[in-house]
Amino acid sequence: MRKDLVIINMKILFMGTPDFASAVLRRLADTGHEIVGAVSQPDKPKGRGHKLMPTDVKKTAQELGIPVYQPETLKGGAFLGTLDELAPDMIIVAAYGRILPGYIIDYPRLGCVNVHASLLPKYRGAAPIQWSVINGEEKTGVTIMRMDRGLDTGDIITMAETRIGEYETAGELFDRLAVMGAELLAGTIEAIADGTAKYKKQDDALSTYAPMISRETAQIDWTGSASEISKHICGMNPFPGAETTYDGAPLKIYEAEKTDAEGKPGEVLGIVKNKGLLVACGEGGLYLKSVRFAGAKRMNAEDYARGHEIKKGIILC
Repeated sequence: MRKDLVIINMKILFMGTPDFASAVLRRLADTGHEIVGAVSQPDKPKGRGHKLMPTDVKKTAQELGIPVYQPETLKGGAFLGTLDELAPDMIIVAAYGRILPGYIIDYPRLGCVNVHASLLPKYRGAAPIQWSVINGEEKTGVTIMRMDRGLDTGDIITMAETRIGEYETAGELFDRLAVMGAELLAGTIEAIADGTAKYKKQDDALSTYAPMISRETAQIDWTGSASEISKHICGMNPFPGAETTYDGAPLKIYEAEKTDAEGKPGEVLGIVKNKGLLVACGEGGLYLKSVRFAGAKRMNAEDYARGHEIKKGIILC
């Protein structure tokens, strides 16, 4: 496309589901381009009453007056009729949560563009933010890429990086990357529209995979070092929460601080004033600060200990 063929007002279809995508949609709405629709996953039941709750993107789109589409399936050309009605010049995807079939990727003349929360080709997949934290990466970032038929394998258009704090949680990083991604996207789509965008192929040999987080992922291995377990706890905060077992009952841990300690891996060494619940690791120890014992709400470990006996010598597992 020639530089002089600037598309002043593109028709953009947005696809996303959680609050990360919601932040991107808000910034996209400020660009002046026409957002012809927002596609999000169907509402899901939550809470004890199993009440259907709208996705974050749905709530944001309704607030902005953008039509919402929540198809149960995209397979077999199920969404093709809607695409024909909306006729988007570009489709922008941010944490939609489903793999897009080829007919959607190939539909817009300016392509499908994905906002991915990692420095591709590292951490392709569903949970790049959590795994970047869990694995103790010093930096991460956001990549804007042109989608193809693979899993986060398309050409890189733009990229921005940031350092990860020592005790920064996945939730905190999530919020920062959402803002970064939204700003990066705003400039990138203009470059795509006026033909100045540059595309760089990914090096598949450098790729890593970030699978979906599960209850099993949340389990703490106390034979690891204090540093490794600390990163695991940060990566599981706020959801699903790093988990272990205390006296046969589940214990969630949301915040911990590294320290020196000697004991068996997982051994409870007692409460330390103004620090927390001290637990030994395979190497070093951790002060457990924000926790949730069975039958209690999330609270400071010292506050919990004021009303409950902490059994020294018990092994968390």
